[in-house]
Amino acid sequence: MRKRGPGLIGVMAAALLIATACGGSGDTPGGGSGGSGGDRPTIALVSKGFQHQFWQAVRQGAEKAAEEFDVEVTFEGPDSESEVAQQIDMLQAALDRKPDAIGFAALDSQAAAPLMEEAKRRDIPVIAFDSGVDSDVPLTTAATNNRAAAALAAEHMVELIGGKGKVALVVHDQTSVTGVERRDGFIEYIKENAPDVEILPVQYGGGDHLESTNLTRAIIEGNPDIAGIFGANEGSAIGVINAVRELGKAGEIVVIGFDSGKAQIDAIKDGTMAGAITQNPIGIGYETVKAAVKAINGEQLPKTIDTGFYWYDKSNIDDEEIQAVLYE
Repeated sequence: MRKRGPGLIGVMAAALLIATACGGSGDTPGGGSGGSGGDRPTIALVSKGFQHQFWQAVRQGAEKAAEEFDVEVTFEGPDSESEVAQQIDMLQAALDRKPDAIGFAALDSQAAAPLMEEAKRRDIPVIAFDSGVDSDVPLTTAATNNRAAAALAAEHMVELIGGKGKVALVVHDQTSVTGVERRDGFIEYIKENAPDVEILPVQYGGGDHLESTNLTRAIIEGNPDIAGIFGANEGSAIGVINAVRELGKAGEIVVIGFDSGKAQIDAIKDGTMAGAITQNPIGIGYETVKAAVKAINGEQLPKTIDTGFYWYDKSNIDDEEIQAVLYE
């Protein structure tokens, strides 16, 4: 009805009157209670990024839940996991679209606090996922127990290096809950259980492959006797793998990663990486949307939703239980 074509002035005027009567709502952007006026609730998910396959797996789980619970889901994230300001802008834009609920994985656990209060004022329930927020606004957090998962990684590291030697950590950041908890969980386990293991100063690569590679090269070149290196997320672990290979140290340094993805799976199969911790990213996405639906319906939620974690290496990587939580 909005398409214009040749005709008499009267026909055009009539068309204009009809279009005006219809309200022209088709061009209105939106979602949820403040958007397109559809019957299905809208849940806006703001993740930490898109550059890792982990987030695509989280999205897959979210979309699975969206279909099951008959809701609309939007999913976005910044260009990299160091772009805190960009993520905050995305969160503000999501709030302005007035969704029925928001899921948020914070790159900086404190930076988003003011927007959490804004969500509360607007009566938009918030579900934290992957990383918590320094705020009491989120009704629950769907995430891995990162401290316990990192402790399991440290336990395997200590065993594989024979309980002594230098160990380094390449961590994605020191502002997100995941970065802090994985760092601390790993270090605390070693300090409490392996007095002969020396922990080198922690390096932060922003989860970026290239930066993590460069940091790892510097660590190895400065410590040629290093026994093991822990990469605390997918990007960090890939950087460690790359540096170890470039320096010809594959098989000489015990490499332990976190998350999954083709690069880590291949590195475990060829022996460059000893093993890794995998989360359940599909489960994180699914549980986030499921919790958001419950929040929209006014149902009570637990303080946390533990989505689980697993150790995998060459010995169990093909097991059905592990295959179910790996992603490429």
